[in-house]
Amino acid sequence: MRRILVIKLASLGDVVQAFGPFAAIRAHHPEAEITLLTTPPYATLLRGAPWFDRIWADGRPGWASLPGLWRLARRLRGAGFARVYDLQTSARSSRYRLLVGRGAEWSGIARGASHPHANPQRDAMHTVERQREQLATAGITRFPVPDLTFLDGDVTGLGLPQSFALLVPGASPGRPGKRWPVERYAALAAGLDLPVAVAGGAAEAGLARAIQAAAPAAVDLTGRTDFGQLGAVARHAAFAVGNDTGPTHLLAALGCPTLALFGDESDPALCAPRGQRVAVLRHAPLAELGVEEVRVALAGLRAG
Repeated sequence: MRRILVIKLASLGDVVQAFGPFAAIRAHHPEAEITLLTTPPYATLLRGAPWFDRIWADGRPGWASLPGLWRLARRLRGAGFARVYDLQTSARSSRYRLLVGRGAEWSGIARGASHPHANPQRDAMHTVERQREQLATAGITRFPVPDLTFLDGDVTGLGLPQSFALLVPGASPGRPGKRWPVERYAALAAGLDLPVAVAGGAAEAGLARAIQAAAPAAVDLTGRTDFGQLGAVARHAAFAVGNDTGPTHLLAALGCPTLALFGDESDPALCAPRGQRVAVLRHAPLAELGVEEVRVALAGLRAG
């Protein structure tokens, strides 16, 4: 059985935007044994996905961790991979070509790759188009719609109303410019014609409380959902509004009508969420984006 390795280490938004390539690789190699090399959060996310036979979560040991690097090197060299699809295309993942062994075909940007993505404009492309072009150079041109039914879970205990909107007010703690101010999310929630649920990690519970102060019917989901449950919540929500952060990308990919808010710290031309119904509103700086502008964009999304 031919063995294939796919490398995708992080982050959540990037992993979500690799769902299409994951499905395309599986469709192109239906009889192969496909292994995903990733990191623990995304191993959890993709545990039930139909695209991989194995998932290895030890894909990013610290460079100072000689035992971790040795274990990864021994694992990669001993697996006998015939081809590698490096969808991370970072300096780190390119170095893994030495660990896998030069006998394996390689799709990516590593020096000496058998199927290099050599477009000098690749960094100016949206992630989705860039990965599609990369795979095309390796002979993959069919991109089936990815099956996301594995992202499901029991939401009966979350206290969700029959109809609700989802808000995603968080973002990377190290990128405050990617967060629309929580008081504006609160004002938006207070003026909507249906209650809201606030999604995010446990560390974002304070944002949910601030929104509940203005909209008491709001449901706090922060820290209460795993990836599967978030998938189920997305399928029940009327729409979502969120910052440029991983959960917003996931909601959009799952088909939830999504309005994504961007500032000047990220470019939607390169990384906007993709889905059946997605709208993007960009304002620099994001902190100065008005609530009324968001309401207008949201009305257009809902009407569409």
